[in-house]
Amino acid sequence: MQPIQLFELASRQAQWLTVRQNVVAGNIANANTPHYKAKDVKPFESVLQDASIQMAATNKMHFTDGLAASQVAEVGMVDGVQIQQSGNSVAIEQEMMKTGEIKRDYELSAGLVKAFHRMMLMAVRK
Repeated sequence: MQPIQLFELASRQAQWLTVRQNVVAGNIANANTPHYKAKDVKPFESVLQDASIQMAATNKMHFTDGLAASQVAEVGMVDGVQIQQSGNSVAIEQEMMKTGEIKRDYELSAGLVKAFHRMMLMAVRK
């Protein structure tokens, strides 16, 4: 029987979400800092390609890549964000949307882990 890696994957996603929340909070905190360049982390989907864990593939069409550490990088002029007169590239509206995405992703991940945990407890009790 193979070990269940859902909890490890959920833990790594939670770590990634924590890093992203810290980066977004730093962007918001520096919204009025001259010449501050907005930062973000690589999307979690692209991080999955460099993982140490392997997903079980029951079909040749399933993906088998794992998860790796995220990288923080400066965001260029993405989605029409223009550099302000002070040289700052933080758009508060976009940063607030990112915090909403982070909250939604965390709640989804926590809900999946909770449901899977309940399912495992039901299997053990019987």
